[in-house]
Formats: sequence, C-alpha cells, structure tokens
Amino acid sequence: MVKPIHGKHSEYYEAILQLRNVTDEIIVFVDKEIGKKNIFVAKVKPVTNGHDYYLGNANLTKNLGKTLQEKYGGEFVVTATLFTRKEGKPVYRLTVLFRAVPFKKGDQVEYHDETYNVIMSGKKVMLQHAKTGKKVQVWHKDMGKVKKVE
Repeated sequence: MVKPIHGKHSEYYEAILQLRNVTDEIIVFVDKEIGKKNIFVAKVKPVTNGHDYYLGNANLTKNLGKTLQEKYGGEFVVTATLFTRKEGKPVYRLTVLFRAVPFKKGDQVEYHDETYNVIMSGKKVMLQHAKTGKKVQVWHKDMGKVKKVE
C-alpha cells in the first residue's frame, strides 16, 4: 500500500536513498523499482560518486536498499535522524546508504597479496582462494583491501 502524500508540499520526503559507486544497471533498476512501487520522488540530486534520491516513503526506501544489497551485493546502512515532533511523538527521516562493490560474483580479486575468486556478495563478500580453495569472508568495512584483478 502506498501512503498518500496529498496536502504535502512538492519537496516533501521521508527518506534519502544514497547510491554510491553504482553502475548504470543499478540506476536503471532503482528507477524501475521506484516506478513500480509508485514511490513519490521529491528530487534526485547528483553527488560525488553517485546520486541522492529524496523519496516520500521511508519503509519502501528501506526495502529498496535491502533489495539492492541482496541483488547486487554491497554495503547497506540505515540511519534515522529526528526531524520533528508531531503530537508529542518523534518523527524521523531515514537515510539509506547503498555502496556498491567494484566487482561481482565470478570476478578474480586480490586480497592480502593473494588471488581469490568472488563466490558470493551480499552482507559480506565470500572469497575462495584460487589455488588452495580456502574460503574467506570479508566485511564491507574491509573492502579497501580487496582489489579487482584486470
């Protein structure tokens, strides 16, 4: 069910979807999902390394971020900021960050000067050593140590 935004101003939004280091394929997917779920878009702002979508439904924005992580793998972070109080209750705005990883399942990467194959990408990235077959899990906070082999 889509929440109505009747009576709201044209700049009204409940959440910001921050896309960072994403491909054109991911942008097309996000635009299609926003249209399919009929999420109100207040504005889209290009920023360094990505885009910020100001969206009118916080729950659908959070679900979209989770879907991006499951489908493409990457970092998914949700933060809430107190925006105002309405009838004594706090009203929050969400910021949903999706930061894509520069490689996908099946790619070869270098991690700690060793060659690995990417076998899974989601909440964390699963790597398998190219020679020994040993599997290693890498959290998104350590993604700076993983480099794609060209």
